[in-house]
Amino acid sequence: MKNDVIVLIRQELRKNAISKIKESSQWFFKEQVKFYGLRNPDARKIGRKYWKIIKDNKKKDIFSFCEKLWQSGFMEESLIACDWSYSLRKDYDLKDFIVFEKWLKLYINNWAACDTFCNHTIGAFIEKYPKYVTHLKKWTKSKNRWVRRGSAVSLIIPAKKGKFLKEVFEIADSLLLDKEDLVQKGYGWLLKVSSEENEKKVFDYVMKNKEKMPRTALRYAIEKMPKDLKKKAMAR
Repeated sequence: MKNDVIVLIRQELRKNAISKIKESSQWFFKEQVKFYGLRNPDARKIGRKYWKIIKDNKKKDIFSFCEKLWQSGFMEESLIACDWSYSLRKDYDLKDFIVFEKWLKLYINNWAACDTFCNHTIGAFIEKYPKYVTHLKKWTKSKNRWVRRGSAVSLIIPAKKGKFLKEVFEIADSLLLDKEDLVQKGYGWLLKVSSEENEKKVFDYVMKNKEKMPRTALRYAIEKMPKDLKKKAMAR
């Protein structure tokens, strides 16, 4: 059944591909990314169609479907894999982290796949099993820039709710001088969403570190703050 489902999905993705979308999609990435050429809502619609067929399978079998999709390297297939793994969030158990970490390290090669997967699948796992946030702190030391970005963006949704502020600052500390702009943007984004519930604490953190924090990260961090605080943060 696995191969049949994957074959059918790929047939539909090819059938619905639009060359102009394929060409324009690459514009958003510095690295080469594989596309069929579908808008995200259209790719997700195909994913939902086949989710109805496979959703009653055992979790390990659904994860096997996801892995097949990840292995293709196509953005649209990774999007479906992300949606399917996130759909199982109520059934996550501790062993699933090993699977998710493997996918992040082996298959993710661009910011969009990193953010979709980490924001939702890994973020939901961390909310369910908060002690695993320590693994995110370990990721900050990875040689893989997507793993480092993942250490920050996995907390985006919990941080919007005011959760994990201590760990947010610890992750930002570890990534503070990272040379990769997409990692800088990742932890800057994390600080920005954290400021929605903890504006003063995030502002104080920025002010303490602004002399060494890359401007890219700083701008992201203060984006939702009032103009007067932005002005103070940007002043040299």
